[in-house]
Amino acid sequence: MDYKELYNQWLDNPYFDEETKEELRGIANDEKEIEERFYMDLEFGTAGLRGVIGAGTNRMNIYTVRKATQGLANYIASVNGQAKGVAIAFDSRRMSPEFADEAALCLAANGIKAYVFESLRPTPELSYAVRKLGCIAGINITASHNPPEYNGYKVYWEDGAQITPPHDKGIMDEVKKVTDYATVKTMGKDEAKAQGLYVNIGKDIDDPYIEELKKLVLRQDCIDETAKDLKVVYSPLHGTGNIPVRRVLKELGFEHVYVVPEQELPDGEFPTVSYPNPEAEEAFQLGLKLAKEVDADLVLATDPDADRLGVYVKDAKTGEYHCLTGNMSGCLIGDYIISQRKAQKGLPQDGAFVKSIVSTNMADAIAKYYGIALVEVLTGFKFIGQKILEFEKTGKGTYLFGMEESYGCLTGTYARDKDAVVASMALCEAAAYYKTKGMTLWDAMIAMYERYGYYKDDVKSITLKGIEGLEKIQQIMNTLRENAPAAIGGYQVVSARDYKADTIKDMATGSVVPTGLPSSNVLYYDLTDDAWVCVRPSGTEPKVKLYYGVKGTSLEDADKKSAELGKEVLAMIDKI
Repeated sequence: MDYKELYNQWLDNPYFDEETKEELRGIANDEKEIEERFYMDLEFGTAGLRGVIGAGTNRMNIYTVRKATQGLANYIASVNGQAKGVAIAFDSRRMSPEFADEAALCLAANGIKAYVFESLRPTPELSYAVRKLGCIAGINITASHNPPEYNGYKVYWEDGAQITPPHDKGIMDEVKKVTDYATVKTMGKDEAKAQGLYVNIGKDIDDPYIEELKKLVLRQDCIDETAKDLKVVYSPLHGTGNIPVRRVLKELGFEHVYVVPEQELPDGEFPTVSYPNPEAEEAFQLGLKLAKEVDADLVLATDPDADRLGVYVKDAKTGEYHCLTGNMSGCLIGDYIISQRKAQKGLPQDGAFVKSIVSTNMADAIAKYYGIALVEVLTGFKFIGQKILEFEKTGKGTYLFGMEESYGCLTGTYARDKDAVVASMALCEAAAYYKTKGMTLWDAMIAMYERYGYYKDDVKSITLKGIEGLEKIQQIMNTLRENAPAAIGGYQVVSARDYKADTIKDMATGSVVPTGLPSSNVLYYDLTDDAWVCVRPSGTEPKVKLYYGVKGTSLEDADKKSAELGKEVLAMIDKI
């Protein structure tokens, strides 16, 4: 059935509600828009769904959410997991509570109990809840930092991490089998509650979650010593972080936490930013203004589902606030935690620092300095969660810290996803510790550069929307895959990694060894002078992402080398 036939079917089928049909009638004369909405089903990928909200098979709506949930329910039944139930959380986006209820009522109609948070909660708390409640799976309704018109549907498995093989493929296959929307089960909310299949959760998860975070504090003495002086500005960017971040900092004793008033309350329109991404400079404009007014030591911002943390720290010498990238803040937190664990009780012989393949080589240097293992995983925090599970199952490996460059890290094992709440807590604790040493977090960052090297990492994205965009992204990957570059800018390619083909090719000898990681559409080039470049399509947005890193002799040298390599990487893609 072609897209126009599907469009007409949605208009004619009594299963679809009148509001949906009215929206579709409004695009009757826009052939391109009809095609965009119906040329494919919104793809259920390895993390679930993410797309623009609206009517159509290629949009986020109650029908595509129900269809995805029916596929999930069928998979849960196939592994006899119905009795364990599913935890469901949602964020502040448009339609998030409605989509959460649709998912819950579909599960209930399939005889699977849904534990639904009474109001919005952070992603990491959903990860925690899955394990706390002994659920077979979890669903989180969020599109993270995407623009307001988006929403999403992330699926977690019983280990608390987002789905990984074999469950991801198993669930995807079941979702694809659901071809008739009218066959999807649902039921009324009152009936589901009466049957004990729809249960609200809240404080019973909030309190133990916060307690788990507080157990990870290593230097309460430093917090107590500096709590009256340390000043923190925080913005939840209209999302879920406001209550948990403020709560944990207050309970630890931090007295001066200033919340950006314009961005405090949940709002799915994200009125103060074009999109709520703590990587974006604009997300910090209001926070930095407040920071200068109160003379804050650091400025924090969490994304709407509070799994990613952005940071600015004050340079006491100049009064300037420096932006920390996800690589910088991750290494700063990781180095602090590992150093304090070493000082207090020593490090385990099988201790491990886990990072994604596109994260900074400074992590490697930190692991080497402390004599612990550096473990690389594919992009996506679920692979760090998978590694924690592997350590637990095999008894080989002790998780000390995990991070990815996209502003996400995890300091404990209570959850299996990145957690901006614990990252905020850990960074404030580190700030307190360094303050007792007469240092700012910026001083600590410079000390790390002096110790490990001036690593500078960056990422550029090329947005390619629509059908043509997907084809162009594929063309870029195919061209590079078939013709690996011998040099990029002034750097020679030492080895070329193709994670889809599971190969690492030594460019000098031609010898090939396996990557040892699961198949993924990612190309990575190790360059001379500890530089690197990685190319991969985004898993959540219509973009091809270009990651790269260099090592300089100073901040200025690293900045210069990074800018030059960034231009060369873009030029390489432009030629394709």
